Amino acid sequence: MAIFRQYIAPLLVVLMFVLALVVVSARIFLPEDMAAPAPIEAGEQVGLGHSDNLTALETASSLDVLIHGLPDEAAIAPAS
Repeated sequence: MAIFRQYIAPLLVVLMFVLALVVVSARIFLPEDMAAPAPIEAGEQVGLGHSDNLTALETASSLDVLIHGLPDEAAIAPAS
């Protein structure tokens, strides 16, 4: 057991660190366009039903909306 604790376990830790270092450093050798972070695409926005205004939500506080949900007249309607 002492051999594992003194030689094998530290060797495994060092090998894991070296492997992680190599994997992270591999970005240096990638082509320039692949080394950059991934672009963020604009997603589709979800509206509040037919009117897309917040007049129905003005009467309730934001905490009330989080606890009880949206009022029926401001419920999210599926796209037609």
